Amino acid sequence: MKIKVTSVYVDDQDKALRFYTEVLGFAKKTDFSQGPFRWLTVASPEEPDGTQLQLALNNNPAAKAYQQAMLQQGQPATMFYTDDLQADYERMKGRGAEFTMPPTDVTASKIAMLNDTCGNLIQLTQLAWRG
Repeated sequence: MKIKVTSVYVDDQDKALRFYTEVLGFAKKTDFSQGPFRWLTVASPEEPDGTQLQLALNNNPAAKAYQQAMLQQGQPATMFYTDDLQADYERMKGRGAEFTMPPTDVTASKIAMLNDTCGNLIQLTQLAWRG
């Protein structure tokens, strides 16, 4: 069994696509619509055939309440790994990313947190060790 797609709810798919491609540096993988439904995914350019992230429109009241509560509590909606957190932090900050936590040493890793402008916090993690 493999994980091929995971989702993050966003309040605006076009805005999310711009953020996840232009600021984070992911590549658009799929984008098609049928009626009001739009299937939109991005993937890491480092693993173009790897796991995709669906940028799912958050038009479900229960999901929207969950998303807002997580944001208010400072909890990330998802986490991305990097080999060089400081370089990615500087690159993304230069592209307008709003970080709520700069690179910070924590147990066995370094993390940073940023706002995706679409209702979510994203955690970036650089592991201090590899298992």
